[in-house]
Amino acid sequence: MRQLASIQRIKALEPIENADAILKATILGWQLVVKKGEFQVGDLCVYCEIDSLLPDREEFEFLRPRKMRIRTVRLRGQISQGICFSLSILPEGVYIQEGADVTEALGVTKYEPPMPANLLGIALGPFPSFIPKTDDTRVQVLQELLDKFVGEPCYIVEKLDGSSVTYYLKEGHFGVCSRNLELLENPNNSIWQIARAMDLENKLAGLGRDYALQGEIVGEGIQKNKYHLRGQKVYFFNVFDIDAYRYLDFPEFRAMLEHLELSPTPVLEADYLLSNDIPLLVEKSIGKSVLNAEIQREGIVIRPLMERQDTIGRVSFKAINPEFLLKYDD
Repeated sequence: MRQLASIQRIKALEPIENADAILKATILGWQLVVKKGEFQVGDLCVYCEIDSLLPDREEFEFLRPRKMRIRTVRLRGQISQGICFSLSILPEGVYIQEGADVTEALGVTKYEPPMPANLLGIALGPFPSFIPKTDDTRVQVLQELLDKFVGEPCYIVEKLDGSSVTYYLKEGHFGVCSRNLELLENPNNSIWQIARAMDLENKLAGLGRDYALQGEIVGEGIQKNKYHLRGQKVYFFNVFDIDAYRYLDFPEFRAMLEHLELSPTPVLEADYLLSNDIPLLVEKSIGKSVLNAEIQREGIVIRPLMERQDTIGRVSFKAINPEFLLKYDD
């Protein structure tokens, strides 16, 4: 689970050009702005990540104009992602230890954008337990993993700004899922419309074993259609072998989508040797979208060419384009 609020150490403090009252702080792999004199290098603090919703407390009243949500901002030219507080905001009895998760102790919750009406449906049940949910970890909290896998041959795909969908066939049952739910068939639901239009049930049935396809639906009526697309389309980023409980390696994944005549999410690099430099990876996320060269892409997702597992589970992580967040994170 993502630690929205945790106890972390100030790794570095650096001056910001033409700014006398503020400094750039580094916490984990995040960079943010703090007041000069408020912290020293090595201090512990409470760090709250972007997308945190802070509770209605006097200490957080300054966030009310932002609806209590922590966003990516630019201050005096410096991108700032997150906020850090003194340990004094913690309730009595919280054990002070670097890395400790204090999300629940502070009552912090995660901001979730509203689901477009055309993707809502009647739930058949929760998301299937035999398929992993699609939720990649942000690179800023993965320094140890990067150090472990530095130099690993990887591929990089564009992270699309849409809505996550999963289609699967298990023991003859065809399932259609949003991010968190399996949905009853509804002719007015875009996820089901695409399933039928692309003949996904029959395509999965022809494979001879049970698989799940996971992708991102983009287009009209979804996330304000930033790509200015006509209609809707799914770009696939995972093929999961349900019987073997494993994701297909990249060469298998590409071959499978080609066989099924389905579109993958845009592949930006297929022979990338992993760096462990977090600022460099964040910089790599900045660029224009393959779907529309006029807009910033949301970011990138990096995975080994051959699937790897670690303490976080599957080795797969994202770097979100800060320029995208500054423009569209509303």
